Amino acid sequence: MIARVGLVQSPGDGDKAACLLAEKERVRSAAGQGARIVCLKELCQTPYFCREQDPERFDLAEPIPGPTTEAFAELGRELEVVLIVPLFERAAPGVFFNSAAIIDADGSLLGTFRKMHIPQDPGFEEKFYFAPGDLGYRVWKTRYADIGVLICWDQWFPEAARLTALRGAQILFYPTAIGWLPEEKTELGAAQHCAWETVQCGHGVANGCFVAAANRVGTEGSTEFWGQSFVSNCYGEVVARASVENEENLIVDCDLDAVETFRRIWPFYRDRRVDTFGELRERVIPPGAGE
Repeated sequence: MIARVGLVQSPGDGDKAACLLAEKERVRSAAGQGARIVCLKELCQTPYFCREQDPERFDLAEPIPGPTTEAFAELGRELEVVLIVPLFERAAPGVFFNSAAIIDADGSLLGTFRKMHIPQDPGFEEKFYFAPGDLGYRVWKTRYADIGVLICWDQWFPEAARLTALRGAQILFYPTAIGWLPEEKTELGAAQHCAWETVQCGHGVANGCFVAAANRVGTEGSTEFWGQSFVSNCYGEVVARASVENEENLIVDCDLDAVETFRRIWPFYRDRRVDTFGELRERVIPPGAGE
């Protein structure tokens, strides 16, 4: 069975209304190219406002369900596409999450993923805005594939990919906003991008699944988002990669039967020593502990 995936690589588009309108048109374009599952970038309905700490930015948040999910539910139903819609969620007074709504091809809201790992770096002031996700790692049986969703900084944690894949994900989607700071790009830019892509491809190998990362593109403030959205297969091979600087849709056919085949040939799940992994719950394991 083939699931045609569309990753929308796009820039910030000004205010919230402009972002929403632009992203809806990009979904239409991806669907017109045959995509059946369309993933938008992290915080798709706003610019990447986390570059600085500004309390007024909390006004950009909205509930799920809410105006953005309702707009995309209508669009998904019309186009018969599954949508991954990342947005700034207001869960309660003073409680906000970096989230993604998963909408099935009939327009139904299947659920929400809340970003589990929250970074705090220059230009990525996310701990000021977001609480850590509290809904756990989940998989949704959509019309076209069983999908897991993780968000940006979650990309670096193999435990997150593993726990999602163990629940049956055939494709791991990573909506993303990652880029270079000007003082780092010349010396570390290539290495940073290599690490980002390599670790995600490794998740695909270790779990026998496809990985699909949809990144921002363009410059916002001093942050140059590095684009290069990609899809990798069960062997960790990048089967398609978008450009560094262009707004574009990356359309890729994912053979879901290959997931089953790979997991039979490379039986990592069978051979896992689950009885030895208890210490993974520890933050640090002192030298000599357990001896």
